[in-house]
Amino acid sequence: MTTPPELFTLLLWLFGFLAVATLIGEGLARRISPDGTHPTIENLNARIRSWWNMVILIGLALLAGRTGIVVLAAICSFAALREFLTLTTKNRGDHWALVVAFFVVLPIQYVLIWLEWYGLYSIFIPVYGFLFLPIIAAFRGHSENFLHRISETQWALMVCVFCLSHLPALISLEIEGYEGRQIMLVAFLIVVVQMSDVLQYVWGKLLGRHKIAPSLSPSKTWEGFIGGILSSSLIGASLAWMTPFSALEAAALSLVITMMGFCGGLVMSAIKRDRGVKDWGHLIEGHGGFLDRLDSVIFAAPIFYHLVRFFY
Repeated sequence: MTTPPELFTLLLWLFGFLAVATLIGEGLARRISPDGTHPTIENLNARIRSWWNMVILIGLALLAGRTGIVVLAAICSFAALREFLTLTTKNRGDHWALVVAFFVVLPIQYVLIWLEWYGLYSIFIPVYGFLFLPIIAAFRGHSENFLHRISETQWALMVCVFCLSHLPALISLEIEGYEGRQIMLVAFLIVVVQMSDVLQYVWGKLLGRHKIAPSLSPSKTWEGFIGGILSSSLIGASLAWMTPFSALEAAALSLVITMMGFCGGLVMSAIKRDRGVKDWGHLIEGHGGFLDRLDSVIFAAPIFYHLVRFFY
């Protein structure tokens, strides 16, 4: 697969955006928080630093083509699955089920994605994974909290592996007149959904007054939600040039995936609150763990994939 020229344009745009954000963040730090004690400014700059690393890593994966995206998504799935299952109920009876989840189910799913075997990767986890993991756990003979334990593992595989694997699966879509450029669909989804997260954060800080679900996520407000969704939908429309969509279609798809991304963040926040933690991890400065950054993409990716597959 040759690298589409639109990808270089997009990366230049993203680097320019981050350069401007860095200048603004440093300016605010010098003016408002010269001693580094203002939490909002320090968190903003930490997020920007992390975004530099993430954009460079994602950019390299996109430039590497299908294999690069599949490998990066598989690594992210492994890290996300680890974060999720760290917070779940487990005992010695789950040892082999977990080994199979990490080292058999996850790699097979991504090999199927790489092979573009839609008929199998679309059902492998929801059917075979869901049936065989409880069988493996049952043979260990530990019945205490069995349903609770195995359902958490199944849900983790669905969220962290199955849903996220739809991101590289976008490359396998056959769209007339768009051959060889499908990797731009991956870039479009990531940019729009992540920009929505950023803009919801910004609008929430600027205008946020009314909490959506204060017991789940105190930072999420109606003002931030509406401002972020509408702003990112406009960005999606402006990126129609890199997709097979018209500007109106790109805006409509952006609206759907950003709303799904928001709902994904809310669902994952509910799970975190249930487990009594603020973040899934601490690997990404200013963001938390992999799941804290991927939650919106996880819920948006399968919906975007199937909408594009059905209509295009």
